Amino acid sequence: MFEDRCNSVAAIAADISIVIPVHCEEENIPVLYQRLERVAASLSDIRLEYIFVNDGSRDNSISVLRQLARADSKVKVIDFSRNFGKEVALTAGCQAARTEAVICMDADLQHPPELIPRLIDEWRRGAEVVATIRTGMDDQPLMRRLGSQVFYWLMRKMSNLDMISQTTDFRLLDKKVLEALRTITEHERIFRGVIDWMGFKKVYVEFHAVARKEGAPAYSYAKLWRLAVSSITAFSMWPLRTTGYLGVLITTSSGLLLAWMLGNYAFVDSKFYTPLAIVVVINTFLIGIVLMAIGLVALYVGTIHTEVVNRPLYIVREWLNFEEKTNRQ
Repeated sequence: MFEDRCNSVAAIAADISIVIPVHCEEENIPVLYQRLERVAASLSDIRLEYIFVNDGSRDNSISVLRQLARADSKVKVIDFSRNFGKEVALTAGCQAARTEAVICMDADLQHPPELIPRLIDEWRRGAEVVATIRTGMDDQPLMRRLGSQVFYWLMRKMSNLDMISQTTDFRLLDKKVLEALRTITEHERIFRGVIDWMGFKKVYVEFHAVARKEGAPAYSYAKLWRLAVSSITAFSMWPLRTTGYLGVLITTSSGLLLAWMLGNYAFVDSKFYTPLAIVVVINTFLIGIVLMAIGLVALYVGTIHTEVVNRPLYIVREWLNFEEKTNRQ
């Protein structure tokens, strides 16, 4: 059956959508489009279309995208009413695609379009998700590299996800993966984590990322920290369980310490431990665990609140070159 699927996919002159979130990338968009066009010309049996999702850009990105859309019908644009975040922009592009597969990539030219034919080859061999691993990056700050390694190590230890270090959003998704993605309703979503959670057949392709030439990185350290916290709370109950275990540990240890202090106070030397010292030790431990527990529970309660409110995942101001211009949340 698996071989039959490979042969049927290889026989299709498949349409593939390239989904590209855009946030303040006006200088990179024309260069990316030209490189995509060269790749498309080399793929004689596949028709590419480009779905750009303008995620509340403050520069002239939308103007550049409108010009491209007027000149080339393959260029489709989803213009958000404001900035909803890269994870939502990727989701919107995938929901709008009506092709046999989607390739997600960034607009900052750090994901090389020239790798697209190899992703397609792996897909034709039967892979349902073709993910990429960044083996290196020119001028990558040390803190980002170390932070990424720590994050992926924690995710592997704390969740059931098989997340490989240095994987990126540059990946190909088969049509069946897209159909499954459309059933995911959560708002606080980590796009990469959701795809890994689905468990479809996956292969990896390595690449080396060049340094960003124009513009500034969209993700500051603060945003990366929030993304890491959201990933952990979205895919793991480990923090809550750990809080419970820590509560038991501290309660037990503080109880033993209290018994020791009271024993010394009553039978050995009443001046060695004063009543105030005993109270301070007890309060210090209990207050610390209570505050930590409240903070962790608040993260989960906040996520529950976001889901219960159930606002639209995104709002579109304008659809360009789409036959059906309706909000596809």
